[in-house]
Amino acid sequence: MNRTDAGYRVAVVGATGAVGREMVNILESRDFPVSELTLLASERSAGETVAFRGKTSIVQALGADVPEVDIALFSAGGGLSKERAPDFAAMGAVVIDNSSAWRMDPAVPLVVPEVNAQAAFAALKPGAKRIIANPNCSTIQLVVALKPLADAFGLRKVVVSTYQSVSGAGQKGISELSGQVTALFNNLDVNVSAMPHQIAFNCIPSIGSFLENGYTDEEWKLVAESRKIMGMPKLHVSPTAVRVPVFSCHSEAVHVICERKVTTKSAKAALHQGEGITLMDRPEEQTYPMGFALAGSDDVYIGRIRQDPMDEHALNLWVVADNLRKGAALNAVQIAEALDDGPEDDDE
Repeated sequence: MNRTDAGYRVAVVGATGAVGREMVNILESRDFPVSELTLLASERSAGETVAFRGKTSIVQALGADVPEVDIALFSAGGGLSKERAPDFAAMGAVVIDNSSAWRMDPAVPLVVPEVNAQAAFAALKPGAKRIIANPNCSTIQLVVALKPLADAFGLRKVVVSTYQSVSGAGQKGISELSGQVTALFNNLDVNVSAMPHQIAFNCIPSIGSFLENGYTDEEWKLVAESRKIMGMPKLHVSPTAVRVPVFSCHSEAVHVICERKVTTKSAKAALHQGEGITLMDRPEEQTYPMGFALAGSDDVYIGRIRQDPMDEHALNLWVVADNLRKGAALNAVQIAEALDDGPEDDDE
């Protein structure tokens, strides 16, 4: 990447969406070296303003002409990314894409920096597509939790049930939950449009479209993406994805079967060494991760860590992360930071 003394020219595509705005906030809060920030969105969002480093930046419409930038952070949907990300890459930018468009392309690295940061550098090799994919939000927090366990004990099987907040469905999901709660408390009919059923005071065991195998595409992302990120193409992952009436943060109940024996104590020790993880596990004090308290945080939080009483190779744990931050915007910026740091020296 082309960094000057002042930093990088950065574009945020989809800058007025929830994730796009969060990307801008994180670029500022983490003091990423930005020399010039270009904010792009659809025609209808052009002219809106976004604050960055004490100044007001005006959002421009994404047109046919591609601005000259070094890094393009995309959060504008899979269709637009599939169409326009190659245009930015052809102009020399590195594209870090938050959609599902490129995740399973074998020529595109799928990166969670705490797990496989070095994979990102494949995008910079001669002839590469210069595109890096950001995984699905629920996958990111899962693999961050699995990495230290895989290193210490090996992995044989993962059973994961996700409890995903409505912000995962975007602003329309947030508005729908809020509107339904208000309607119910005022004895009014609820509007159902963003989700297949009422979400207020309900859990919906269906996120995304159903596949022929009976799983949803949201669930299958957990399988395919985890395998790719962790470099374990045969890892047995059994998923269930549930939408819950929570505004932010995704939670996951994870059952892990390891290759080697594991205890609660040894698992905690391994997880404590994991990058980007905060242990919150004091059950005697009723202390464990909860989404309402962790919105706006950067780490993956893990609690309720316990050995399976029937299997000395198995563990249960509870994993929570902010899906808009670590599950999307923060992970994308961390990929850019990893590229800025440069690849590890294999001789060290």
